[in-house]
Amino acid sequence: MSMEHEQVNDKTVALSIKAVKLTGRTLARAMQAFIRKAKKPKEKHGKQSLRSLTKQGASLSDIEIPSGIGTFKRTARKYNIDFAVKRDDSVSPPNWVVFFKAKDSKALESAFNEYSKSVLKHKQKPSMLNKLEQFKELAKSLVPPTKNRDKGERER
Repeated sequence: MSMEHEQVNDKTVALSIKAVKLTGRTLARAMQAFIRKAKKPKEKHGKQSLRSLTKQGASLSDIEIPSGIGTFKRTARKYNIDFAVKRDDSVSPPNWVVFFKAKDSKALESAFNEYSKSVLKHKQKPSMLNKLEQFKELAKSLVPPTKNRDKGERER
């Protein structure tokens, strides 16, 4: 019996209302307002808008990424970084500016190191289209064997 009593006490909240006449409707509205406020998330995490990131009150820092924001997003999610992304169209191809909280700087440094390694690794790999073009040129340079019509044999 004491276990049930403790569970009930854990779920008890205090609600204070100022009203001239306390009716059931007034109490229900107050409880609904309390529940709405209790359900609101405290802070967003991960990718978010710049506005919601600034509302959190932390000082912001930024890093410019030349291209390939998708790889960076995956890495940032892995390191649980709160960030906002803006596109800078003043240059071609467009750059991306990533804003993040200053307290995330160590995590961001690790994430950015991993991101830059993946970008370098990707650039070092030859493109499949380039390889295909090389093989096409190689195939064109090979002389196909011609058939000798008199004897039915192939010449080399």
